[in-house]
Amino acid sequence: MSDPSPMERSLPVVRRLSYAVGHFLNDLCASMWFTYLLVYYHSVLGFPSTYAGVLLLVGQIADGLSTPLVGYESDRTPGFAAYGKRKTWHLVGTLSVLVSFPFIFNPCLGCDVNTPHWVGLTYFIPFIIIFQFGWASTQISHLSLIPELVSGEHAKVELTACRYAFTVVANITVYAVAWLLFHFQAQQTDNPLISDSLGRVDIPIFRDLSLIVLAIGTVFSLVFHLGTRETGPAQEESGREEEEEGQPLLSLNQETSSSQTLLQWKHWFKEPAFYQVAFLYMCTRLMVNLSQTYMSMYLTNALLLPKNFIATIPLVMYVSEFVCSLVMKPVSKLIGINMTYFLGLLLVLGFSYWVLVDVKMGQQVYGAGVLLGAGSATVLVMSLSMTARLIGHQTQSGAFVYGAMSFTDKMANGLGVIIIQSLHPCSTETCCPACVWFYRDVMVIVTGGVALAAAACLCTILIWPIKIRQ
Repeated sequence: MSDPSPMERSLPVVRRLSYAVGHFLNDLCASMWFTYLLVYYHSVLGFPSTYAGVLLLVGQIADGLSTPLVGYESDRTPGFAAYGKRKTWHLVGTLSVLVSFPFIFNPCLGCDVNTPHWVGLTYFIPFIIIFQFGWASTQISHLSLIPELVSGEHAKVELTACRYAFTVVANITVYAVAWLLFHFQAQQTDNPLISDSLGRVDIPIFRDLSLIVLAIGTVFSLVFHLGTRETGPAQEESGREEEEEGQPLLSLNQETSSSQTLLQWKHWFKEPAFYQVAFLYMCTRLMVNLSQTYMSMYLTNALLLPKNFIATIPLVMYVSEFVCSLVMKPVSKLIGINMTYFLGLLLVLGFSYWVLVDVKMGQQVYGAGVLLGAGSATVLVMSLSMTARLIGHQTQSGAFVYGAMSFTDKMANGLGVIIIQSLHPCSTETCCPACVWFYRDVMVIVTGGVALAAAACLCTILIWPIKIRQ
């Protein structure tokens, strides 16, 4: 692989860090959303499994529809004054998340144990839609800044890995706070309602966790908006002219020629690589999000572990992911992005095989969690790097590409959850013995099965590399 060009843009450490924390609030909320949503509505509030699945599906559909629309609008609108179009959409998304998320992990106002579940279902849906619109706005605008802030494959991998490192820190924060809340609850030995099983007594834990998450995320969002400078169109054009003045005539002619082939959103549908990367990204997100969604159910209903494990095991997974993110850049430089992704797939397949053969793994689930955490971090960062490689210098429509990728992942995740929930062997909050095998099979299929599909897609990328062909 060739060395980076001296003309490649990079960021100082301070600006790199201020950018990387811009998705911290989203990551905190996403950690709660995927890890605890089904557990909260099914095991704590007592919703039927299908109702809990419908709420997650509604959120995924709202997110999936919002991402390409936000991407399209983010590419074409100038933003608020000189603030920058990406940062303007980021701010809109942040405010939407802040006003809606607290209601999602609180019982509906005026409801009690005798309130019909369909009333609660109707109550939560509007807040979930607003939250997912805000989440999508923040995500797409933040991702779209990568090819605008830096250029060159290694610089993009570095910035993506730095961004993901804070994603891991956000997840560790959520699970550490959750563990502390469960730990403090367990110290209340005089409360006869507290047990190792989840129930309505745990409502305050999830309420407090959501409020703590929002408080921490708000601080990091403020750091992002104060420390990240988005280049406006006029500044970008001026900077390009200054670069061109110092280049030889031949190089200037090449740049002028290439600038005439700008891809708009509709042109991407004619690019085969667009579909390759979209399918790979969808498989990656299915592995990561569905395993995160059903890990808590697997721990409590299949392995029959105490409820504090729904905090400790995800915590171990994300510590593993954090360590893995630190070595991501040198490994990808050594063996390339494609082979690094394949290495991550092997780790995920190792976890799937372990779950398949060891039905009663008990405390060994910590080791399996390390495998899944390292594999998830690797495939996620590399899939984002492949998306950035696909966009290349076509930053004028980069937000649409990220939005389209996210659309495939959100719709697939939503459909996956509703299918799994419809196959659930129990209709009440109390699981039957069939749940032991049900959740084990779910973990095997959503990790091992999807990993094999991703491996097949990776083979096509090895044969036909990612590049714009039209």
